[in-house]
Amino acid sequence: MAHLTKNYSQFFMDLAPNNNSEWFNENRKRYEKDVKIPFHNLVADLITQLAKIDKNLEGIKPSDCIFRINRDIRFSKDKTPYKLQMSAAIAPGGRKNMTYPGFYFEATPDGINIYGGVYMAEKPQLDAIRNLIASNLKKFENLITEKDFKEKYNGEILGEKQVRLAPELREAAEKQPLIFNKQFYYRGSLDETFLFKDNLIEILCDYFKAAQPLGAFLSKVL
Repeated sequence: MAHLTKNYSQFFMDLAPNNNSEWFNENRKRYEKDVKIPFHNLVADLITQLAKIDKNLEGIKPSDCIFRINRDIRFSKDKTPYKLQMSAAIAPGGRKNMTYPGFYFEATPDGINIYGGVYMAEKPQLDAIRNLIASNLKKFENLITEKDFKEKYNGEILGEKQVRLAPELREAAEKQPLIFNKQFYYRGSLDETFLFKDNLIEILCDYFKAAQPLGAFLSKVL
């Protein structure tokens, strides 16, 4: 049985033109029933399955991973108070851990966006990742060109670039320009039909498995 139903998507489609606290409060019971509880159950079951693949994910609670539906509007020109999707970051420490290459996904009415990798590394971690890649150029190349990774994540490592590198990394960076990256993350997507599939957990696990060798490689220095 699918965790999410069409009522999940319909809630966000109705919220979009009514993104205010008055409408949300009037529809709070609907949010709890059609969105919050089903998504919580989806994340709980996903954690159980992902922990079988990566033991570092054992013991994590859904409440540690799921992001609030409320937007942070303090520094945003867009003052609408609510997000139009639910999302979760499954990693040791949950959503607060932006360095461990865990599993982030967001379920929108248009489909599911999936991310992994290292998004916000501190300078010592970033230096360690760059040195790891520089010392293992062939292995890193094999990981990002592996068939399943290429199919699910387009074989792309995303992230902002740094203009200058330490002199000892320049020769390696000529062979592997990704060493210039300040972030090392990857993205996959599923269309809206996948939201309601009975085997959504299995499909999401397949995406995690496709990136797990690369994630394990990066986590060596994290």
